Parts: sequence; structure tokens; C-alpha cells
Amino acid sequence: MYSIHPSFWLAPLGSILALIFAWVLYRSMMKSDPGTEDMVRIAGYVEKGALAYLKRQYRVVAIVFLVVFLLFAFMAYVLKTQNTWVPFAFITGGFFSGLAGFLGMRTATRASNRTAAAAKISLNRGLQVAFRSGAVMGLVVVGLALLDISLWFLILKAFTPESSETLNIITTTMLTFGMGASLQALFARVGGGIFTKAADVGADLVGKVEAGIPEDDPRNPATIADNVGDNVGDVAGMGADLYESYAGSILATSALGVAAGYGMGGVIAPMVVAGIGVILSIAGVYFVRSGEKASQGELLKALARGVNLSTILTLIASFGVLYIFRDAFQGRHVGLFGSVVTGLLAGWLIGKITEYYTSQEYRPTQYVAEQSKTGPATVIIAGLATGMQSTGYPVLVICAGILLSYGFAGGFTTNPNALNLGLYGISLASVGMLATLGITLATDAYGPIADNAGGNAEMTHQPAEVRQRTDALDALGNTTAATGKGFAIGSAALTAMALLAAYIEEIKIAFLHSGQESIVVNGVTKAIRATYLTDWVVYYDLTLLNPRVLVGLFIGCMMVFVFCAMTMNAVGRAAGKMVDEVRRQFREIAGIMEGTAEPDYERCVDISTAAAQSEMMLPSILAISVPVATGLLLGVGGVMGLLAGGLAGGFATAVFLNNAGGAWDNAKKYIEEGNLGGKKLPDGTKNPNHGAAVIGDTVGDPFKDTSGPALNILIKLMTMVSVVFAGLIVAYGDLLKRFIDMLNK
Repeated sequence: MYSIHPSFWLAPLGSILALIFAWVLYRSMMKSDPGTEDMVRIAGYVEKGALAYLKRQYRVVAIVFLVVFLLFAFMAYVLKTQNTWVPFAFITGGFFSGLAGFLGMRTATRASNRTAAAAKISLNRGLQVAFRSGAVMGLVVVGLALLDISLWFLILKAFTPESSETLNIITTTMLTFGMGASLQALFARVGGGIFTKAADVGADLVGKVEAGIPEDDPRNPATIADNVGDNVGDVAGMGADLYESYAGSILATSALGVAAGYGMGGVIAPMVVAGIGVILSIAGVYFVRSGEKASQGELLKALARGVNLSTILTLIASFGVLYIFRDAFQGRHVGLFGSVVTGLLAGWLIGKITEYYTSQEYRPTQYVAEQSKTGPATVIIAGLATGMQSTGYPVLVICAGILLSYGFAGGFTTNPNALNLGLYGISLASVGMLATLGITLATDAYGPIADNAGGNAEMTHQPAEVRQRTDALDALGNTTAATGKGFAIGSAALTAMALLAAYIEEIKIAFLHSGQESIVVNGVTKAIRATYLTDWVVYYDLTLLNPRVLVGLFIGCMMVFVFCAMTMNAVGRAAGKMVDEVRRQFREIAGIMEGTAEPDYERCVDISTAAAQSEMMLPSILAISVPVATGLLLGVGGVMGLLAGGLAGGFATAVFLNNAGGAWDNAKKYIEEGNLGGKKLPDGTKNPNHGAAVIGDTVGDPFKDTSGPALNILIKLMTMVSVVFAGLIVAYGDLLKRFIDMLNK
């Protein structure tokens, strides 16, 4: 009845090719010159610290996953409110997400000294080593995600009895492995963000501001911890984040394909598009190369060459996939292609807008730097204003993307299933945006590698031209990191929008699972199998006039700010401990400032590790518990309000935090390039302009590397938690109404 189309095998094929080429690129990087003995030694410190952190984090996360696994098992086998496959799908999602982060981080820590050594030869050689090492992260993420999706689809297809609900059961069950990926991503992002910014802020405040020594100076005890943090936060954390977005977009689209009435074609089309995107991303990686100019514009063109090639080829191939399934799509394949194009364009535009607001090549960041003439206060004001202003265009782009992809897919037609048709288009747009993640993520993971390469060159006293080349690569990395974060939050918005609709589909399955076959809508009894999404909107009164929905909206917006406050305060507390430790070592270890004694790097790594592990628990527990508590108290209406409020407020806030932090960071880099007096004045004294910019950069660190990126996952995790606990909410939720009804009786 539900035979698999032969094109499906492009998805597992793409995943296997991604993993093979990730291995090829890793081996190529390992064969590169590792540099001098000192360069290897410094890289070894960073790798040791990063591995120690991840091992400790994974032990904590394993305990949390065990508890949640037992909870799901209880819901599945005792309460009967959950599919029996859910606990196992949840575990595999978390495992593969963590594995992707680990492998990417392991590659990045081994690539930094090799990038620095390659930069001794040429700028182009340094770019290729760093970028192709970053591509390992990108290819591992898409490879493992597609492999997990393909395997679960085949397993559930084999073991789920065929009926009219077979595809619905398969796709809604697969959604739950997305929660495992989301939970792992939250721990990786929050923990990694706290670790890296505690070290970075501590190193900057004492090293650069108080002691006046250069960034990445080996005399600074927090330098190794800072470099470790780049890897655990911006590599392992970002990898887990986008793994979850990538998997979530495909899974949500598959689930909505069933709701839209597209059958098997609607289920596997997003998997096939993703598989082709992986293959073409591999091709794009090999087109990234530059000349010997050190300008950021030249380097941006080099990266854009590979990304643009992959994007254009994926676009062409996507039309072919949709055409193959034209019968399943009931002739709407051209409109659905418009949705895919919309997603790709939205992702590209958000990246370009982010680049404009955060690169020192453009006016907004230069303006922030110019405010340093009047001190750190005006730098901070300008950065905040730039971040706020930068939300305008991305919000408009996402709004246009939602409306266009919805309309292209048939959402504005008079078809009774128009809402599901339009939402499938929005979800397919998110797949289009993430189809070339293999190479897009490479441009992001490249950043921390280049940053660490600069640190390695500084700490091992390489020639000036080496540091000049690594600085050029690092400045580009700041922009690609900011662009990557903008891309991540854009994809999170579209994915979360699609998951809102998938949540209703899960509610529908929960009713059937409980044995209820019909509902009453506007006084008419309807068989649940024959209902449309609009019927459920009416059934649960999902309008702004429903106070439960409105209260949920407020709670969702509140969660964004409380979550940001918790993560920022965590960075502040951890950074305070780091500052005290660096000051203590400067004070008590004789010979540090003269370079005759080595600082206790390991102690600083331990401080960041311990702080990250303790501080990440409360925000993570809050993200899991609030959707469940809201559902139990306010029912489905409250949950929908919560998710909508979190999505709207979280998207705008994340863009603001990301771009403000990026502008502050590159304003500092703009001055360090020799503008506005450079680092030092002609008489050798510290330039106060640079000092003011460093303070702005320090304020922006938790903005762009902790709170902002973590909001991507908060938005998606709350939605995933709601989807997984839908059965529980249907059976036991809306306690407030039940209590009031009891009092009225």
C-alpha cells in the first residue's frame, strides 16, 4: 500500500557520502604540516581541555537523558499516552547530535595548529585547511542526521501495521527523535556558551584591559580556556544546534506531508531534497579558494563561491525532485518549488543582512567603532542601537518568506485543506533553507578554527606575516559566525512554525490513541480521521480572544527574557571567578609577565568547566518543564500561545543579540587593523579608542555566543517538548478549566 519510491535511497546515499567525505577531509587535514613543536604543544593543551569538558558534560547529559527516557517509557508502557518507539527514538536523536558535536570539535582542535602552519606558506593554504576542517563538521552533521532519519523511517515502515494512519504514526513518532536532538543541543549550546564566554570575558578584562597584553598572549592564564571555549561552544554547540534544526525541518515537513494529503510522496520528498543538497554541498567545498589578498571582501568572495554553487545546483535539483512527485503533489509541484526557492532566498538574505550589520567592511560596525572616541558608554549605546535596528529586515524577510511559501503551496486557496497545504509549503521552505547545510555550516565552523589558529600563532611567536594572515582569516570568521547565527535563527523560525502545525497533528493522533473516534466542531460531529487542521483550531478555540492562548503568549515572551537573563548571569558569575583566578596568578606566580614562568592554564579550564556544568542545568530544566506545566494548567490553547509567543519574541531577540555582539566584536577588530589609531598610539601608549572597543566587545560576548544562539534551541525545544507530551496534555491537561468547572458545579 505504501511502497517506497526509488528516489528515497538518495537520502541514505547522501548521508553515507557525507560521512565518507568528512573522513577524507579529516585525513587530509591530519596529513597537513602540524607546525613546530610549540605549535603542537599549545594545540594539545586546547584539545585536552576540550575533551575533558565534553566528557564531563556528556556524563551529566547522560543522567538527564536516562531520566527522560524512563519518563517516556512510563508514558508509553504504563499510561499508554505515547507510542512505544518514542523512548528509543528520543535516545538516538540525542546520541547522534552529541556524536556530531564531538567529531566536529575533535577535528577543530586538531586543525588550529595546522591552519597556523599553513598560513606560513600562504593565505590561500591557511583558508583551505581551516575551511575544509570546518566542512568536516558540516558534513558530519548532515550525514548523521540524514542517516538517523532514514534508518528510523525504514524501521518504522517495517514494524508499523499498514492502515489509513500508518504514515501519520510513522512521521509523528519520528518527530520525537527531534526532541532528543533538541535537548542535547540545548545542553551543548548553553554549557558551551557559558564556558567560552567565562574564559573570554576573564581573559579580556584582566589581560587586555588591565594588564595591557595582546589577545591570545601566552602569559594570560585564561588564553587556553578561551581557545577551548571556542571549540566547545562555537563548534560542538553550533553543530548540535544545526543538527537539530536540520533534522527538525525534515521531520516536520514529512509529518505535514501526510496532513496535506500528499501521502508517501509528501513524506519522502524533503528527505530526497536534503540528500541531493548534501551531495552538492560536497562539490561546493572544493571550490573554496582565494588569492593572496588579505582583505575580508576577497575572503568572503572565496567562501561565497562554494556556497553559491551548491545553492544554485540544489535549487535546480529540487525542481527535479518535486517534478518526480508531481502526481503525489496533485499538480502543485511548481508552487512547492516556489516555496523551496523562497526558503533558500530567505536564508541567503538573512545571511547578507547579518553580514552588513556585523562586518567591519560596512558602515554600521564602523559607526560603532567611531563611537569609541567618546568612551565605552557610547560604544555600548551604538552597539545596542545597531542590534535593535538590525532586527527590522530579518523580521520582514521571515514574514515575506512565511507568506510567500504559504501562498505558493496553496494556503490561500478555497480548498478545505488549504491551511495544511500552506503549512507544508512553509515547512518545505525550511528544508530549502537548510538543504545546503553541509557547506553553510562549514563556513561557520571555520571561524573558531581560524580564531584558534591566530591564538596558536601568537602564543608560539610566529613571524608577523603569519599572524597577519591568521588575523585576516579570524576577522572573516567573526563575520561568518555572525552570518551563521543569523542563518540558524532564521531556520529555527521556519522550523518552529512548521512544528506548530505538527503539534496539532500529534494532538489528533493522541485522540485516536486514546480510543476517541470523533469530535464535535460547531455543533457537528466529525470523525477525527476526516478532520482538517482548521477543525482543531475551532475545537480548541485557538484565537487571541481565548484567554488561555493570550496567557500562553505572555508566558512565551517572558520565557525569552528570563532565559536570556539566566544565561547572561551565568556568564557573569563564571567570568567573575575567572577574573579572580587570572588576577591571582598574575599576583602569585613570579615570572608570568616576564615570560619566564608558565601560567596554570589547567586551573582556568577547570573553572570554566565546573561553572558551565552547574550553570546550564536550571535554564535547560526550565525549557523542558514550562511547556509541560503550561499544557497541564492551560491545555492545548495555552501551549499554542506559549509556542507562538516564544517564536515571535525569541526570533527578534536572538537577531538583536547576535548582531549587536557581532558589531561590537568587529568594531574592535576594525580598530586593531589600524583604524582610529590602532591598538597603540605613536608614543607606544594604549589607545583609549581600542580600550573602549574592547569593553564593548566584552559586553557583546554573552550576547552573540551564549544567550542569542541558545534562543534558537529554546524556540525549537519548547515546541518539540510540546509535540512529545501532546498525548499527556490531551489526557490530563487543562487542569485550570477542570478545577473551575468543578467549582461551578
